[in-house]
Amino acid sequence: MKKTIKTLLTGLLAVPVLALGVNLISPVVQPTFALTIQDGADSAKSDDQAASLDGNDGVFRTITNIALYVIGAISVLMLIYGGIRYTISGGDTAAVTAAKNTILYAIVGIVVALLAYAIVNFVITRLIPQ
Repeated sequence: MKKTIKTLLTGLLAVPVLALGVNLISPVVQPTFALTIQDGADSAKSDDQAASLDGNDGVFRTITNIALYVIGAISVLMLIYGGIRYTISGGDTAAVTAAKNTILYAIVGIVVALLAYAIVNFVITRLIPQ
């Protein structure tokens, strides 16, 4: 048993040493050129296209913000609905379980809407120049 543990620990300690040793033997070759996403977009666009992917009025951002606002509003309404169902369940276990599930799914919907809003705005600000 002790020999197995020693062998396992030695193997686990050898993995980082081998991984770091490979970098010392063959260093990472850096490219001699570095293109950005905007450079790629500029080379792929035609003469009659807009300079920015998002245009002047921020169509992508406006559409996603409205859609995520609606999803968040529906989730809040479902949270209120689940709370009302929970209050009027009268101790019926099936009704209580259904109300708890409604509340849980509404909270998950709110969290997903908030995370989606943050991710979409982060990606848009990183990919589309202002």
